[in-house]
Amino acid sequence: MGSLYEDLRAALHAVWMRRWIALAVAWGVCLAGWMIVSQMPNKYESHARVFVQLRQILPTDGTTAADQQKDIDRLRQTLTSAINLEKVVRGTDLARTVASDRDVADRIASLQQMIKLTAQQDNLFEITVTASNGKLARQIAQKMIDIFVEGNLADNRTETSQSLSFLDEQLDTRQKALQEAEAKKADFQARYLGSMPGTGSLNDRIAAARTQLAQIQSDLAAAQSSLGAVNAQMAGTPATVAGAGGGAVAGPARARLQAIQGQIAEGRSRGWTDSHPDMIALRSQLSAAQAAARSEPVGGGGGGGATNPLFLSLKSMQADKAATVAALNQRRSQIQGDLAQLQSKIAEEPGVAAEQGQIDREYQVLKDQYDKLLTDREQVKLQGQAQSATDAVKFSVIDPPTQPRTPTAPNRPLLLTGVLVAGLGAGVAAAFVLAQLRTTFSTASRLEKASGMPVIGSIGEVVTAAQTAMRRKMLTLFAGGVAALGLAWLGLVGVEFVQRGMGA
Repeated sequence: MGSLYEDLRAALHAVWMRRWIALAVAWGVCLAGWMIVSQMPNKYESHARVFVQLRQILPTDGTTAADQQKDIDRLRQTLTSAINLEKVVRGTDLARTVASDRDVADRIASLQQMIKLTAQQDNLFEITVTASNGKLARQIAQKMIDIFVEGNLADNRTETSQSLSFLDEQLDTRQKALQEAEAKKADFQARYLGSMPGTGSLNDRIAAARTQLAQIQSDLAAAQSSLGAVNAQMAGTPATVAGAGGGAVAGPARARLQAIQGQIAEGRSRGWTDSHPDMIALRSQLSAAQAAARSEPVGGGGGGGATNPLFLSLKSMQADKAATVAALNQRRSQIQGDLAQLQSKIAEEPGVAAEQGQIDREYQVLKDQYDKLLTDREQVKLQGQAQSATDAVKFSVIDPPTQPRTPTAPNRPLLLTGVLVAGLGAGVAAAFVLAQLRTTFSTASRLEKASGMPVIGSIGEVVTAAQTAMRRKMLTLFAGGVAALGLAWLGLVGVEFVQRGMGA
């Protein structure tokens, strides 16, 4: 600890003995540093916040949040495009500093460094403009906002017009190709399929005929089964029944009427309403049966038998079922004939089906393309009309451009203070280094340690009165030099704050 104290004393003594050198170095470093700081240009920042949002006036299929974000990024890039920056140069005080196109290009390049766009939350953007003075920074920020608001709607109109022109050209081309495909398809139909049953291609017609044949065969099987059931019931039902002596015997018409009334009663017991199809059919049959029953004479009672009403009803059902079976058989024969004709056509000309399939595919592709282009054109047209009535982009200025009063950079008070500290440190360091280059012993203990021999004693310096006065005078001058350095720092810092106050 004692050795460290001695070293510190020695170092301070060495610096003190060369204090004038330290003061000179400090003045030199401070003057050079303060000169550099004073030459640094001021930088003023103007801030503005804007809100940009695409308003979906019309719904569009396939529009996602990612697509909307891409549109937002496109708008952000539009703000700093070269065309817009050229308008900024010619619409602000920068126009006074340009005399040629090269100067304009240089100003545009510098503006790209001066302007910073920062995306914040929910489509909120902050525009930061850095310029050599506050007025110019605010002008640039305001001009960018004005250019975007004025040019955005015109750009949308131009894009819509170009899109419509392109779609019209494509529609004309597709329409001509579609007409040629329709003519080719009609010619093929007339040459090969005009007399063939059904519609569509040969394969489609064969598939449809087979489907119909399968359905008819199923219906025919069901009808034949019903006819067999009715025939079985008729086989076990007598045609006549014995009538009561002296009583009237009901004829076939009245028996039919009673059977229909029984069916209606059975349907109501099942919960059928009058709007049920079967109930509607039964009621229409009931009206006809009632008219027939009223015109039928009532026979007298006797020993002979009377016609069985149930047998008559089964007879009527048998006739209906038989007619249905006959109709289905006829339809089945017709479809089988059509199917045989189609299959023979394919067997005779196997390439017809392939040719028709190719023609149909080409026609369908062209038609789908034409329909899609027509839909896109109507969508673009509607969007253009909607944009004529309202802006497609919502652009709101949240915070208008600020007017900076004080520079944001450089921080001169801090830099001036740093230069002062660096100058003082450089002076002390220079004095210490010179002391190390010229070896002296400031204390007896350092001499004893360096020589390895004991030091008996030391003789103090004898100073006369004249020397003492001279030393006091030199000390006063040194203190004045140090004080002047401090006053120079205070003056520079004060001037900086006064300038800032005047700017505010």
